[in-house]
Amino acid sequence: MNRLAREALGYLVASGLAFIVDVSLMWSLVHFLAWEYIVAASASFLAGAVVAYVMSLKLAFRQHRLLNRRTEFVSFVGIGVAGLTVNAGVIFAMVRFFGLHFLVAKGVAAGCTLICNFIARRQLLFVRRTV
Repeated sequence: MNRLAREALGYLVASGLAFIVDVSLMWSLVHFLAWEYIVAASASFLAGAVVAYVMSLKLAFRQHRLLNRRTEFVSFVGIGVAGLTVNAGVIFAMVRFFGLHFLVAKGVAAGCTLICNFIARRQLLFVRRTV
């Protein structure tokens, strides 16, 4: 299996685990704490980003462009925040304009966000550092 395929598969698994955390937290915040779905989606997405980072390092990415792991993590989350915009926008549109249940909309948004984040994170953070 080539490196790109291995990284994509590892990232898919890491993102799947993060998605479980994300959706579980979102559902809990909406149903148990009566948060608005879009606020809950934002908070849960950020919690999922932490899981995604840790698991991505374990399962997907072996090369690092940045030497400092704190800077890498902040950058990883920063890309995730950009992904959060995609995530929130897709959820909003799917609920508001297409009448989907917020969890179904979350699934659609997750697919869009997964692709955007993988490309950005791999190309900006997890390629061989050039000197």
